[in-house]
Amino acid sequence: MTPDVTVVIPVYNEEEGLQQLFDRLYPALDALGRSYEVLFVDDGSSDRSVAVLRGQFEKRPDVTRVVVLARNAGQHMAILAAFAQSRGRYVITLDADLQNPPEEIARIVAAMDAGADYVGTVRVSRHDVMWRKAASRLMNRVREGTTSIRITDQGCMLRGYDRSVIDAVNHCTEVSTYVPALAYTFARRPIEIEVAHADRAAGHSKYSLYRLIRLNFDLMTGFSVAPLQFFSMAGGVIALTSLLLVVYLLIRRLLLGPEVEGVFTLFAVAFFLIGVTLLGLGVVGEYVGRIYEQVRQRPRYTIAAVLEDPEAEAGIAARLASRQPAHVAGAPE
Repeated sequence: MTPDVTVVIPVYNEEEGLQQLFDRLYPALDALGRSYEVLFVDDGSSDRSVAVLRGQFEKRPDVTRVVVLARNAGQHMAILAAFAQSRGRYVITLDADLQNPPEEIARIVAAMDAGADYVGTVRVSRHDVMWRKAASRLMNRVREGTTSIRITDQGCMLRGYDRSVIDAVNHCTEVSTYVPALAYTFARRPIEIEVAHADRAAGHSKYSLYRLIRLNFDLMTGFSVAPLQFFSMAGGVIALTSLLLVVYLLIRRLLLGPEVEGVFTLFAVAFFLIGVTLLGLGVVGEYVGRIYEQVRQRPRYTIAAVLEDPEAEAGIAARLASRQPAHVAGAPE
């Protein structure tokens, strides 16, 4: 039987907080009064997360499924692996750290019942360190200026997707992507709602400042060519300015003779232009790197094992045969 709701939860070294998640998640889903499944995806954890997930599967095999990736592929690749295995009419993503309460799932389901095919969320009273909030606001401004994606809180993974959106995402072949933004491009009736936010139940965040920057590079280069256009225009402006400066210096030399004043200013201008050039090359390299990763056509992820009820396994096999999504366990793109 196809469930009404699939809850997708990527897991990476979350052994300490998983039991707290189970204790709150299943009662919240039982209270919905509709059929559901919980699809955990272990993203190559090095702790006992897989063992803990196996234990929960043995307790609730009727509604629990576990996908184990062979190696760490990253949060968004793990979510895509789960999307390919999901069966629900509504698919809801949730982090395993309990920063977004599972009790908020009911509000997302209600919004989708009302007609939304994409439900984004905005964290209220966000419990994050100051630098994370500042970095998030900055990256939001940059993304909004370079893409058509309108996501107020891109760091919140508690989101809801209609089956039509999930099917469209499953047919995409990007090697690097940001799932909420990709899904947003297929939504016809996207909305955002406010949700509660809390401190992590256990462990620590897996997103360093470097990974946040990498994520936003994926956002900018994966959904827009604006950075390339910006550097093309900037190159034209700088070239024109440099030409005017050369003409000005030539006129001064003819009128005043050789001069040594301003040599350090010229050095500063030269270093500035070199910096702009290197930055522009970095942006171009980012696009070239994405093309290189894409043309290799290597699997985005490899599934080592899937724990599920035999009846559910038969159902997912039939679904895969009929829909033929682009990505199944370890299949090349």
